[in-house]
Amino acid sequence: MLEVFGFVFFVVFAFGSSAFSQTITFKGCYNLFEDQVYTFNKTGVDGNNKNIYITTPVTGDQNCGGLGTCELKIQWNNSLSRWEILADEGNGTFTNPYLIYHNSTGNINASNPPANNFGTWVENTAVTNGACGGNLTSSNSTMSGDVHASFLNVLNGKSPKIQVFPNPVSDFISISGLELPETIEISNTAGQIVKSQKFIERANVSYLPTGTYILRVKTKDSAIHEFKFIKK
Repeated sequence: MLEVFGFVFFVVFAFGSSAFSQTITFKGCYNLFEDQVYTFNKTGVDGNNKNIYITTPVTGDQNCGGLGTCELKIQWNNSLSRWEILADEGNGTFTNPYLIYHNSTGNINASNPPANNFGTWVENTAVTNGACGGNLTSSNSTMSGDVHASFLNVLNGKSPKIQVFPNPVSDFISISGLELPETIEISNTAGQIVKSQKFIERANVSYLPTGTYILRVKTKDSAIHEFKFIKK
């Protein structure tokens, strides 16, 4: 356990997964974490249906420069509507973790975090003092696995040729090209569900306020298709 940036900063990163776990691999902030790959494992889902990822199990055998060993966590902060990369405060509990990066500009309706090239992972310089070298980008970091990189996501299934029109829309939005559609759900950019019903090919959105929305269609084979549209 070493003192960094004026506080005791003990971070532990370790590998560990099963064949069925969902993982994220990350390499970045080389001045603190060195030029090495860290693996996050999905450990659960929070009350907002957002995945939680931690470098587990914690074995304390992966060194990261002046920090000693590293333990990090990726989770959703619902009060601030953003994803965060957190560093443990030294107890292995994440009771009072240190915020290293945050991203509020990806697809906030997704259950997994955005990739390093989608939205902006902002460095929290109040903690790092700029040691990470700025916001995460594809040129200064790698981040792959269970991450999203688009407002248009297809989960647990293949994407057929689907049409959602018109977009922007005033009154009715039409959906075609789906196989075995079952339900429709529309949410606003704050993640609030504003419409939920059985699938229909022409959905009434005339009552929605002007703005940007996410249309999610679930099919009978458990595929989930997400589309961004603008209500005029």
